Amino acid sequence: MIAKLSPPQDLVLPAEQQIQLTQNNYLYLYDKQQRIVWYVTLNNSHLLQVGPLGVKAKNTGTVIPYLLVLFIISLPIGLWSLLLWRDFAKLSQACEAVGGAQDFQLSDSSKSFFLPITDTLQVMQQRIEFLLSAQQELTSSVSHEFRTPLARLKFAIAMLENKFQDGKAQHYLSDMQMDIHELESLVSEMLEYARLDTQQPSLQLAPCDIVALIKANIEKVSFDTPIKLTTTLPSQFIYVCDSHFMSRVLQNLISNALKHATQNVHISLTANAAKLFLVIEDDGPGIAGAEREKVFKPFTRLDKSRAKKTGGFGLGLAIVNKIISWHKGQCKIEDSPLGGVKFIISLD
Repeated sequence: MIAKLSPPQDLVLPAEQQIQLTQNNYLYLYDKQQRIVWYVTLNNSHLLQVGPLGVKAKNTGTVIPYLLVLFIISLPIGLWSLLLWRDFAKLSQACEAVGGAQDFQLSDSSKSFFLPITDTLQVMQQRIEFLLSAQQELTSSVSHEFRTPLARLKFAIAMLENKFQDGKAQHYLSDMQMDIHELESLVSEMLEYARLDTQQPSLQLAPCDIVALIKANIEKVSFDTPIKLTTTLPSQFIYVCDSHFMSRVLQNLISNALKHATQNVHISLTANAAKLFLVIEDDGPGIAGAEREKVFKPFTRLDKSRAKKTGGFGLGLAIVNKIISWHKGQCKIEDSPLGGVKFIISLD
């Protein structure tokens, strides 16, 4: 605190404040920094100046009331957002299940914020289940109707072979047997694809040695082919998958490459930190860039690049694409350095 004595004539005041000082013998003023200065008249020749003094305001402000208000407001908003996110997650899973032709359930729809949408999805689910069931029944009925006359034809041709010993007749009968066998194969392929297409099966995921699976399928499909088949494989690679369906993928891809190769087929398996890459390439006629997306569609045959004599019904690659999608992978086609086509399967 600062205090000093000074003569009264050193303080120059307005008339009103001078009168106040004379009457009360004291006066307080504020300087430019808003500090208080007291003036006290001691006698006619001395004036006591006290100050300037800083006035410290009492700190009454605190963030606690604001935080409390913020908490009260944000709590219901947070709960509402959590429930909304839960319903969004269920709705997303249901939509993905519909896209993948899987079973899906939307429970507790009465508590959902998306009640109109979930009701619509329930109706759509029932409609899809009805259509899938009708498709399965139709496929089974048609296949049965196909197989019955085919069996009769096979029996009739077998009877005729015993009666006709003429070489020309035997040739015709042999061609008929081949045609019947082709029709039976078509029916089997249709049934298999229909079974895979209607509903995703429950995958039996387990650690599997992909290298051993590749070698087993090479032995299965290449025992009577003149095509040279080479591999670039590690000694072992363990991958979690459904070995039954993955074996079907390998069998279809290797068989496809052997059918269309001229002399060589090469199979390689590589991996990085994120993905597994299976590459099967051949030196055949290849596939034009504009046609590559079509080969994964069912019953697609590319006459220019895949001749009729190679056989098949255009379902093998469609089955491959479907199984790989179940394993969250991708199928891609590129030009091969061998001169033909390169199938690249990438799996997470």
